[in-house]
Amino acid sequence: MSVTFGASTWLWTSPFTSEQGDLLRSIARLGFDAVELPIEDPDLVDPQKIRPILEETGLTPYLCGAFGPGRDLTNPDSAVRANTRAYLSRLMDLAEALEIPFIAGPMYAQVGKARQLSPDDRKREWDLAASELRTVATEADSRGLKLAIEAINRFESDLVNTTADTLRLIRSIGHPAAKAMIDTFHMTIEEADIGDAIRQAGDDLIHVQVSENHRGVTGTGLTPWQDFHDALRDIKYSGAIVIESFTPDNRDLAGAVCIWKRFTATQDEFASRGLAFMRELFGSPAKLPALAASA
Repeated sequence: MSVTFGASTWLWTSPFTSEQGDLLRSIARLGFDAVELPIEDPDLVDPQKIRPILEETGLTPYLCGAFGPGRDLTNPDSAVRANTRAYLSRLMDLAEALEIPFIAGPMYAQVGKARQLSPDDRKREWDLAASELRTVATEADSRGLKLAIEAINRFESDLVNTTADTLRLIRSIGHPAAKAMIDTFHMTIEEADIGDAIRQAGDDLIHVQVSENHRGVTGTGLTPWQDFHDALRDIKYSGAIVIESFTPDNRDLAGAVCIWKRFTATQDEFASRGLAFMRELFGSPAKLPALAASA
């Protein structure tokens, strides 16, 4: 099994902009192979500015969406759904420009949309999500891209909470560009067995995010990391494993994800300790620091 290790820029900043080249250089110096770019506002990200820095540092980029208010493919208002599809198209523009093979995230509905619905209303929203994502998947496929669809926990969504839910949605979409991703934070809330969930995903799994059950440094919580490792080995996963947590320095972001305290003195320490744990877990030697001459 060959995996690479990345970090989300949400560990340090929000929103990410193309003026934050020094952050990308710092992530490379910490020893990461990849960086995940959460795109809250596509207008703030110029791929022509980012691409030379990615080439300079050797970081492999990934993109994930931010599905806050107004981005909801299950909204009964067709204008809201059209706005969401337009946003996803902008993500695809960036993915193409940066040669990223997929866009990722809980793209089926607005994060935080968690309600008690009747079975009929739930089915209507499910069918609407599948229909809209079929359209999005068709566009993605025409661009040579895929969708990495993420399940999130019950407090953030009432639609797709488990890997089994993701796989069922993929089958409902019925398009080969629709694939799965996992996030261990959500899995520790929703899954009965993380290993079994990963094995069920199998070849549909194209992206992995990791965070502890308490959103802290990987290896310091209750996550069954050996089961996680063994299951990825069993399905021969060979993609990126990206550490995702959030900076407490941005009050809006920290409030949205309920991070009320620091886990480490600095976010660099958070990232470094998490990376060291993941490399030890997977028996992967530490990467020589990038840009050592300018460190």
